[in-house]
Amino acid sequence: MTTTKKNRKTYSTEFKTEALALAERFGVSTAVKQLGVYESQLYGWRSASQKKAKMTQREVELEAEVAKLKRQLAEQTEDLAILKKGGYLLRQKSKVARFEFMLEHQHQFKLQRMAITLNVSRSGYYIWRKTDKEPSSRKQRRLVIDKQVKEAFDKSKQRDGARRIQKELEDNGERVNVKTVSASMKRQGLIAKAAKKFKVTTDSKHSMPIAPNLLKQDFTATAPNQKWAGDIIYLWTSEGWLYLAVIIDLYSRSVIGWSMQKTMTADLVSDALTMALFRRDRPKGVIVHSDRGSQYCSKQYRNLIEKDQLQQSMSRKGNCWDNACVESFFHSLKVEAVQYEPIMTRKEMRQAVFEYIEVDYNKTRRHSALGYLSPENYELTNSA
Repeated sequence: MTTTKKNRKTYSTEFKTEALALAERFGVSTAVKQLGVYESQLYGWRSASQKKAKMTQREVELEAEVAKLKRQLAEQTEDLAILKKGGYLLRQKSKVARFEFMLEHQHQFKLQRMAITLNVSRSGYYIWRKTDKEPSSRKQRRLVIDKQVKEAFDKSKQRDGARRIQKELEDNGERVNVKTVSASMKRQGLIAKAAKKFKVTTDSKHSMPIAPNLLKQDFTATAPNQKWAGDIIYLWTSEGWLYLAVIIDLYSRSVIGWSMQKTMTADLVSDALTMALFRRDRPKGVIVHSDRGSQYCSKQYRNLIEKDQLQQSMSRKGNCWDNACVESFFHSLKVEAVQYEPIMTRKEMRQAVFEYIEVDYNKTRRHSALGYLSPENYELTNSA
C-alpha cells in the first residue's frame, strides 16, 4: 500500500517570526484562528526561535514599563476625550446632567473614568439609574443601535465608515440604513480614519530590460492566479526607513506575498514573489505586473519569473494608474494601520503591517469592489 504526502503550505521565515509575535500578543489559540495555521506549527516555530535567542531580564522590564506607560497614556487620552465632550457639565449645579451624559456615552468611555473626570460617584450613578424613569422605546432602540455601531467600529479598529458598518450589522441580522448608522456615529463622535496624501517612489532610471505592459489597466480576473500585481512602499520608523514589497492577486485583492527589509534590493521583491508562489502552489502562466523599478528589472527577479514560467508585465513610465490596485492597498495600509499611530520602531512597524495584512485586510476587511466581502471570504464564496 502506498501513501502520498498531503500538500502542506510552506511559510517563509519572515512569516513565522511575525506569527510568533502575534501569538505572544494575543495567545496561541487566537493566532491559530486568525492565521489559519496549526498549533503544532506555532509551537514548533517557537521552539526553534527560542534556541536561537532569549530575551534578557532587562528587556522584559523595559517592555513592562512601556506597557504601563501605554496604559497611563490611554487613560489620559480617554480623560481628555471625556472633558472635550462633556467638560461643560462640571459647571452644572445638578449631577443629573452628568449622569445623563454617562448613560449616553457608556459604550464610548469607561464608567469609572467618566465618574472620576466628571467628579461624581459610580454608586450615585447606579442609584440614579434605578430611580430614574425607564427610557422611551425610541431611546432604548437608539442605545441598542449605538452599542452595535460602536462594537462594529471598534472591531474594525476605527477604520470603517458608515457604509461598511451597515454591511457588518446587516450580516449579523440587524437591518439598518446607512443614514441611521451615520447618525449614530456622529452622535458618539466616531470618526473613521481618513487619508493623507503620500508618495511612493520608483527608481526607473536604469538601463536594465523592460517588460511589456500585458495588464493594460484591466484589473479583472475570473479566477485566482490569473493576474498578480506588486509594488514597494517606504514606511518611516524611528530607526529609519522600512521597505515593504507586496504581491496582490487581482481576482480577490488578497495580499498573497509580502516582504519587509531595511534595504530596498532585489531580495525584497524576490522574497515577496517567492511567498506568493509558496502560497499558491506555484501556478504557471500568471501575469505578474509591477512598475519599472530597478528591483523588478533585476536579473534575480527576472530569473525567478522565468524559472516558474510566469509572464512579466510592467507599467508605462510615470503612469501610476497602471498599478492602481496596489496603490489602493498602500493607501488603505497607510490610513488604517500607520498614519494615526505613534512613530514606531522597525520591529513595531513590522508587527503592525503583518497584523494588518494577515489578520485584518485579507480575512475581515470588507472591500467595495468585492461586494463588501473580505478577500478571503470572496475566494471562499466564489470557489467551485
